[in-house]
Amino acid sequence: MAETKTPEFSNDVRRAIGEGRTLAASMPRLMLEARRIAATVVHGLHGRRRAGVGENFWQYRRFTSGEPAHRVDWRRSARDDNLYVREREWEAAHTVWIWPDRSPSMSFVSDERRDTKLERSLTIAFALAEILVEGGERVGVPGVMRPTASRNVIDTIAQSVLHDASGRTSLPPNFSASRLSEVILLSDFWSPIDEIRATLTQVAGSGVHGHLVQVVDPAEETFPYSGRVEFVEPEGAGSITAGRAETWRKDYEVRLAQHRDALRAEAAQRGWTFTIHRTDRPVGDLLLRLHARLGAGGDTADYRNQASASANQGAA
Repeated sequence: MAETKTPEFSNDVRRAIGEGRTLAASMPRLMLEARRIAATVVHGLHGRRRAGVGENFWQYRRFTSGEPAHRVDWRRSARDDNLYVREREWEAAHTVWIWPDRSPSMSFVSDERRDTKLERSLTIAFALAEILVEGGERVGVPGVMRPTASRNVIDTIAQSVLHDASGRTSLPPNFSASRLSEVILLSDFWSPIDEIRATLTQVAGSGVHGHLVQVVDPAEETFPYSGRVEFVEPEGAGSITAGRAETWRKDYEVRLAQHRDALRAEAAQRGWTFTIHRTDRPVGDLLLRLHARLGAGGDTADYRNQASASANQGAA
């Protein structure tokens, strides 16, 4: 998606190509904001705990007819006239790969009072990583950081991003994720749909479940431009000037809808989810939706159910 700027405001053009704000200067603020959001979201969550194979006690439940008798917890059952089974918490570490797009187009912002798309994507990544690690998961960043369950996960990701010398491409690098992993891609997804399709095909090749989050500036949805406007593509594709930009609005809206329909179709074809997040909207609402979807993918959920069932059969 081309960035849009009027020719007379050179500061806006510099901001559109990522020179208006330095990531290093913004990072402390983003980390602090992510911790605040994560703490708020965690307070409202019921957690991701579930019964399964593990050592930590989770809960008692009523004994079901047909279960092996050795599963009965006789000490608890002696307290009343019912039989109880002691359930343990599932402990298999779940890895979530979070990839925030850091390409030049993500530095666009139409209003200095808001985050750039890059700043918002990093805030989402930091906060989500904190929530997941708090819940016992591991978090990694493709091509940047190996999965970790460190309580200092925000600091670890921030340092890894700041010291990453690889090219800042619009789509994640090729990487192999295990079938039990989940992938969250945070990007504006303005790349050609063929390139996006190729990337999703590679990432989803092992059966991994994933989530696409399109992070956009409000101006990229509403196209509020009028008069003579220079549209600058910050990743090397040049620029074009419109004499009356308002006459482009309808065509722009049609192209935007077509592109998003294609994104939804690519996600749905692989059993992935697709979400749109605007930088003028709260991060907490998005995190709650993502958290609810994580672990709900067919392969991951089926595997965990099968693993739990196998363990129960073994105990029998």
